[in-house]
Amino acid sequence: MSVASSDISGTGWRSTAQKTAAIVSRGIETVLGTAGALILAVLLALVTVSVTLRYVFSTGLTGSDELAVWLNVAMIAVGAPLALHSGLAMRLDLLHRVLPPAGRAACDVAADTITMLSGLVIGFGSLGIIGMIGGTSPALGLPEWMRFAFFVPSGLLIVAQVVLRQISDGRLALTVASGFLTALIWFAAPGLHIDTGLPPSIITGLIALIGILVAAPLPHAFLLAAWLAISFGSTLPEPALVNNAIGGMSKFLLLAIPFFLLAGTLLTESGIAARLVRFASALVGHWRGGLAQTTLITSMLFSGASGSSIANAAFGTTTFHPELVRRGYSPERAGAIVAATSVLDNVIPPSIAFLILAAATNLSVGRLLVGGVFAGLVMTLFLGIAFRVTAHEKFSAAKAPGSEIRAAAIAATPAFGLGLIVVLGIRFGIVTTTEAAAVAALYTLGLGLWRRLGAGRIFGAFRQSAAEAAAIGMLIGTAGPFAFMLAVDNISGQIAAAATAFGSGPGMVLLAACIILLIVGLFLDIGAAILLFGPLLLPVVSQAGIDPIAFGVILVVNLMIGGLTPPVGILVFVVSGISRVPAQALFRAGLPYLVALLGALALLCLVAILFPPFF
Repeated sequence: MSVASSDISGTGWRSTAQKTAAIVSRGIETVLGTAGALILAVLLALVTVSVTLRYVFSTGLTGSDELAVWLNVAMIAVGAPLALHSGLAMRLDLLHRVLPPAGRAACDVAADTITMLSGLVIGFGSLGIIGMIGGTSPALGLPEWMRFAFFVPSGLLIVAQVVLRQISDGRLALTVASGFLTALIWFAAPGLHIDTGLPPSIITGLIALIGILVAAPLPHAFLLAAWLAISFGSTLPEPALVNNAIGGMSKFLLLAIPFFLLAGTLLTESGIAARLVRFASALVGHWRGGLAQTTLITSMLFSGASGSSIANAAFGTTTFHPELVRRGYSPERAGAIVAATSVLDNVIPPSIAFLILAAATNLSVGRLLVGGVFAGLVMTLFLGIAFRVTAHEKFSAAKAPGSEIRAAAIAATPAFGLGLIVVLGIRFGIVTTTEAAAVAALYTLGLGLWRRLGAGRIFGAFRQSAAEAAAIGMLIGTAGPFAFMLAVDNISGQIAAAATAFGSGPGMVLLAACIILLIVGLFLDIGAAILLFGPLLLPVVSQAGIDPIAFGVILVVNLMIGGLTPPVGILVFVVSGISRVPAQALFRAGLPYLVALLGALALLCLVAILFPPFF
């Protein structure tokens, strides 16, 4: 055979392998996406029936709450492989962007190795627990090991998806390199015992930081770091580590997350979100910086439906960014406006951040949501002033007549109803947080059917929400072992010392806590930061005389500001990915809005000290 024939043959083999890997990967994603959507649909039906029986017929389904938790855990397991390359993969690619090709390839090898090792820990760790755990669930009477069985195929499919993606992208050398490293570490690490003199939690943090810097998905960086810390003296063995992680996902309150995500997605798909835009434009479109103000008011109103800042950032970028540029704003300034307004979604209820905080600290969800309304209004005021000062519009709209405003308000009424269901229902104890979220999802599903939303788009909304909820659930679960080690190593004592560095009075403690959180927000995703630092700081601040609810609200506001700050700045990266404006330019353009939000944070801290009833 000639050299040319060999080259053609080799190229054909590679092409076939790439196409086959892509087909298999898409097939796995289709199956998992369908399964996730169906589980979410069953979950919604189950909670809806339970709510109906409870409040209409004063009865209930035996074991419904426990079954719902198990279904949510199954949905997280099914969605975990899907989340690897989704918008909520939680990868920090800032270092990756600035490296030369060889450096990027090295980061890719490291990131994929971390992800595959994490998948092996999930899969084989769950398999080990199955052989160890006994007993049955109290309400369902099913063996407890079944809850862990969901994650055996999940972990192995995570590994498979990484390999298939590498092959389909034609990166065979990367496949070999990351596969060799994965096998080497997997078999060598259990036999290593290294004494560095450092607490295992510090080692865990350093390994997780490396994972974050090479753009590994955050949940997998956390889980692998906790596993590798066993070789450095961690007292949390692999079965306990996996048990801790899956136990963190098995909370009834977390059921609200997929329902709120579904409500926000369906609101956008049904076109009701567009009515919010028209209403906001009619209200403030004639002001100085009218379109920026419209973006802000729309974000404030949309916050009452989605609870996800990432969803709002994506919606705002596609809806407002092109028009802001057309009206005279530079692309980076327009993107910064969208990113800044997206901060409101995790503050104004329903807020997924508050749900995570409540799950981590047992604070009242209802009181947190009410406090979030006040904080959101303060942040909206400060951002509105900043938008007015930095306005660069070539023209503004004429003031809308009263009849147009009334018509726009009536058209947007269905969206307002969603906010009332959530806030009033939870605050006055009419329904639980999870029930309110389910009612909200059912309500928006009804709006979608009323707006003649096709079956394909409804299915897509369920699929997307299930995958996003799985990504958040994985983060909550994998942060659990890290938080456990922080507690064991008494890092809380060191955090307490840092929080009282300026004094023990409420003002000084709150100032120190805010500085700590602002620094944390530079490097950690808000969900991870809440899970790790909320339980550590809350007792210290409460002891200093600050109302726990007020501090919970301030904590979320503080960490949401981190969505606009480098190097992590998740909201900036979402806007950058959709608008194609470089993240560095967005960070620079967003400085005036960052200052405005810091001003709002300072005012909220002052109110928390002087007038805590506002929260």
